[in-house]
Amino acid sequence: MANPKGKTSRTRTRQRRANTHLAMPSIISCSNCKKPTQAHHVCTSCGYYKGRNVFESKEKEKK
Repeated sequence: MANPKGKTSRTRTRQRRANTHLAMPSIISCSNCKKPTQAHHVCTSCGYYKGRNVFESKEKEKK
């Protein structure tokens, strides 16, 4: 098995870990209600995805 020849320095470790950050989710506006929604997800306010009604939202039931 491969063994490291020497200790990995703090700088090298931190340089490697510098790229492991979380990305912000891409936000778009819903085609039906124009509210901000996450891309490729069902709109939580109106229940539409790609122009079709996927589920009845709780906000619609209250109206």
